[in-house]
Amino acid sequence: MKDLTVFGAKIQPEKELAVLREFKEFALRGNVVDLAVGVVIGAAFGNIVTSLVRDIIMPPIGKLTGGVNFKDRFINLDHAKMPHVHSLTEAQNAHLTVIAYGQFLTTVVDFVIIAFCIFLVVKMINRLKRHAPPAVPPPPPEPTREEKLLAEIRDLLKARS
Repeated sequence: MKDLTVFGAKIQPEKELAVLREFKEFALRGNVVDLAVGVVIGAAFGNIVTSLVRDIIMPPIGKLTGGVNFKDRFINLDHAKMPHVHSLTEAQNAHLTVIAYGQFLTTVVDFVIIAFCIFLVVKMINRLKRHAPPAVPPPPPEPTREEKLLAEIRDLLKARS
């Protein structure tokens, strides 16, 4: 194939095709596909855990702490600009500099739950690996015709001695 020049760069089609073939082999390898499936499932699981924390765990904690909504907990660093801000949304709409520690705490709880779930899954997989019966090794292959003939010759020579 003839080299092409595009925007001053020489392109060698046979090398480009080799790179594409190599990428295709890499992308279709089982591990990459498994990783992609794991990432998609992990993202979905992350959304479930976020909902669990936001909608189920944090409301009772807020109730126990006197009705505090942790999502709205923040520290106003621009107190001089606007001293009486009552919600995080209000502070953000006013473009104030704030530390949103309530959202951070919610994210930490998300992380702890996800980490604990992953720990349980890995622990279960390790337990299954330990209790799995050892694989039975395949029987040795049948000797080839040459090996059988050599064994016969060996036996005949042994018998002569």
